[in-house]
Parts: sequence; structure tokens; C-alpha cells
Amino acid sequence: MTHHCCEEMTSQVSWHCDRHDDPSSCPDALVGFTAKFQEYGLFIHDGGTSRIGIVFCPWCGQRLPESQRDRWFEELESCGIDPWADEVPADFRTIAGSPHRRRSDEPDSTLIDIRYTA
Repeated sequence: MTHHCCEEMTSQVSWHCDRHDDPSSCPDALVGFTAKFQEYGLFIHDGGTSRIGIVFCPWCGQRLPESQRDRWFEELESCGIDPWADEVPADFRTIAGSPHRRRSDEPDSTLIDIRYTA
């Protein structure tokens, strides 16, 4: 189980609605979390399943973990696995059980600075 930054984030990413099977279709669901990528995003309630990624928690302000999306695809590719055509091994389905690991030459985290201008 993933530990989230605060109780409100945990509540939001664990949202369950009795009327909607998918959180992206529930207007009360705000934030989604994809464990295998360690990504958080705000749902775009337009009838699809899209989310816009977020870097900071909207409730406590803590910086969220760096996305592991690129690394996930790179590691699959290095194993000769095409995620669009081949079955993805169970080890790659969640970050907790995956071979994602920090290489000794990598920093602990990478600062991503997104600035919006008007």
C-alpha cells in the first residue's frame, strides 16, 4: 500500500462512489493516483479518463513523488517487453513490487519546476 502525503490525499485517491464504478466518471472524485507510475492527477471531468498531473498536494502543499512513467517504459523496453503488445509481468504492475530502483549515479529526486504565465 502506498503512503500518501496527508489524510486528505489518502481519502481522495481512495474515493469510492456507490453510483460510479470508475472514479473518473464521478463528479465528486478529484484526484487519481497511478501506483506503477507514482503519479497523481486531477480528473478532467469531460466524459473521458484524462487527468492533469500535479506536482504538489492541493491540501498540505507537500511536493509529490517524481513520476516514474518514463522509467517504467524504459525498464520494460530494456527487458524486451512491448507493453502495447506483450503481457506485462506482475512485477511491473505496481511500484511496490516492480524492479524500479534508483541507480547509484542518479540523484534521490529531480526537481521539476512548472511555472504558468498569464
